[in-house]
Amino acid sequence: QVQLVESGGGLVQPGGSLRLSCAASGSNINTYNMGWFRQAPGKSREFVSGFSWPSRNTLYSDSVTGRFTISRDAAVNTVSLQMNSLKPEDTAVYFCAARRTGPGWEYWGQGTQVTVSS
Repeated sequence: QVQLVESGGGLVQPGGSLRLSCAASGSNINTYNMGWFRQAPGKSREFVSGFSWPSRNTLYSDSVTGRFTISRDAAVNTVSLQMNSLKPEDTAVYFCAARRTGPGWEYWGQGTQVTVSS
């Protein structure tokens, strides 16, 4: 079992930055596929960014490419998402997820709210 806990959300003005963290426990996530998703009010959950295993590729949705950066800190079993040049349309609850193999994401965090507003 993997437990995921997100942190770092909050209120930020357009153009600002936030750094989200996803701390994992219960298993070493360095050999997991990891992903960040978000869900805005009235919309379905969408993929934002992720690490693939074992290729170690980083993936980004078109809407965040060039603004968001995903990183992994193996020493503390954490995955982070640096979000720059934030826009009001980035407002959502952001979730961290993990999976070993197969298409389905097995483990999810509880989410952290990001609000971009002036």
